[in-house]
Amino acid sequence: MKKIKLLSLVTLLGVGLTSCEKYLDVNFDPSFPQVSEGFALLPPMLGQMARAETFDGRFTGQYCQYWLATASGNAWDRHGYVAGSDNGGEMWRSHYWSIGKNVDLVIEDATAKQQWDYLGVAKALRTWGWQSTTDANGEMILKQAWEPNRYVFEYDSQEDVYKEVVRLGTEALADLSRTDGGVSVASLGRGDLVYKGDRTKWIKFVNAILARNANHISNKKTYNPDAVIKFVDASFSSNADNFYIPHGGTNTADANFWGPLRNNMNGFRQSNYLVNLFNGTLYPGAIDPRMAAMLTASDDKVYRGVNVGFGDANNVAGRTNRVANFWGQSQPTATTPATGKSIFDNGTAHPLITYWEMQFVKAEAAFTKGDKAMAFDAYNKGINAHLDWVFSLMSSTDAAGRANFNTERAAYLKSSAVAQTSATLTLSDIMTQKYISMFVHGHMESWVDMRRYKYSPDIFKGFVAPTGSTLFPDNNGKLAYRLRPRYNSEYVWNRAALDKIGALNADYHTKEIWFMQP
Repeated sequence: MKKIKLLSLVTLLGVGLTSCEKYLDVNFDPSFPQVSEGFALLPPMLGQMARAETFDGRFTGQYCQYWLATASGNAWDRHGYVAGSDNGGEMWRSHYWSIGKNVDLVIEDATAKQQWDYLGVAKALRTWGWQSTTDANGEMILKQAWEPNRYVFEYDSQEDVYKEVVRLGTEALADLSRTDGGVSVASLGRGDLVYKGDRTKWIKFVNAILARNANHISNKKTYNPDAVIKFVDASFSSNADNFYIPHGGTNTADANFWGPLRNNMNGFRQSNYLVNLFNGTLYPGAIDPRMAAMLTASDDKVYRGVNVGFGDANNVAGRTNRVANFWGQSQPTATTPATGKSIFDNGTAHPLITYWEMQFVKAEAAFTKGDKAMAFDAYNKGINAHLDWVFSLMSSTDAAGRANFNTERAAYLKSSAVAQTSATLTLSDIMTQKYISMFVHGHMESWVDMRRYKYSPDIFKGFVAPTGSTLFPDNNGKLAYRLRPRYNSEYVWNRAALDKIGALNADYHTKEIWFMQP
């Protein structure tokens, strides 16, 4: 972490100015709030949640092979990293700085005004921050975080961070359940761009975080599938509860990270592994309707992807077998369209946690428990909820595409890609369908799953991890199991503490993370 005095100064400059002069209220700009009130602070904090996941997702998406680099030899494709770079450090930056102390400002303001709904939301955001960041990085600065007048910070175990998620999440649920004081749908709705002041949905969101927390320790003796199921059942009831962070989609400042306006994905292409899950290669005869909706074929109408470490050998203008980009273009050199497609559209909201994810979490827990009937029911709900969402993103004017989607959907649900009975359901069925449904937005959670099962092709059907010469040379033959702490704070300011946890080692990113250990 950077020096705490500098952090505090930057935070207060951004949001801590008081409204002692009346003109500040008259000329209020929500993009640069002059008051530390919840309604002014919450929107940019929500935006930072999407930024954190998407920026780091470019690289974790490579680790789990949602996409790979167009050029050969990419470090992240090979489960490596770029030394001296902040790439892969955005979750860290968001938790400690972009959202960081702003949570405390909301808590202080909400407590003074007895706005328990704002108090609960602030704690919910920090709960999410702890969970998401530790899942990416492992050990974190917990006990000394944001402590004033401190210049170096000691790291705490991931186990302690997981306990903090439960403690703080429980507090958030209690605050969100209060109806006294200054609780108001209209008041919370001023700053709540996600749920418009609906506390019941924020309660579901917190339970979804706690479901992740409880399920990620599936390899441990303390794993309790009943607790996971209980959290899931208290979370999202349908896609109407999904946590969507909206985008205006009109310029690079308010557009979806994955869309063409932002141009963040121009150096990436869909992986062969992903394409083979969709096109019937891994499931003979099963054509997934989501392939045409979310991916793009080459000029010769064949869906192709790239392999780990090799890039696209046909990345030459004019070749009909060149792998297409994510914005619906068969030739990546074509003029970038005004909008993309599906989740790659400029205005598509970012799904942070969803109903279909929760159903797959429940299916895994129930399967582990031995209740295959419950697992099968949740598994089917997860598949269909994601199919519904993908269909909802298709253009209403694309009558032919929508009709074809529904025809393929009916066939797909009866195909070899989908378990037909509870008796034939396998853990691989559940985890592979979850992987498909988390494509793009759920890269972080998919990477958690792959690490829990050590990238096993027995669980993720057909998955081939890099080996030998395709692995990053610093890895010493191992795969990536964590992101390194952010370079421009930790490796610049806090090296002595990093040394204690082994983070100065070149292969630190291959050290198995606590949640996946027995």
